[in-house]
Amino acid sequence: MKIQVQKQIALKRYTGDFEFQFDPPEGTCLIPLCRINGAVKVCGSFEIYDDDSVGVNFTVDYVISGQCSYCLNNANQEIKQEFDVLFVTVEDPDNYTYDGRVIDLTTAVTDAILFSQPNLILCKEDCGGIDVNNK
Repeated sequence: MKIQVQKQIALKRYTGDFEFQFDPPEGTCLIPLCRINGAVKVCGSFEIYDDDSVGVNFTVDYVISGQCSYCLNNANQEIKQEFDVLFVTVEDPDNYTYDGRVIDLTTAVTDAILFSQPNLILCKEDCGGIDVNNK
């Protein structure tokens, strides 16, 4: 999950693609009674700019499994979302920083997983909740 920026510059490659699977840390799923099922697929591209900042565009693709937030039946929901982030070599509260040589994507990917999660998951789109009349 690293981009070797210094090496890419030495090879005169200022753009590139990447793809990997990421096992998110325990507790990354914020939805009660749910978990991220399996690895998160990450694919994207990068561009190194003249000022050594690096633009990274990537997509996270994963499945959340657990209990429906309305009726507690089993539920699965696929999440696929795209992110654009910027890595810079100076402290900047609005962007990610790196040392000018290597970018570690771990924090950006973990943040993307957290930001991409819905507030709840449903067993079906029109789930009406627990049926209190069903005996």
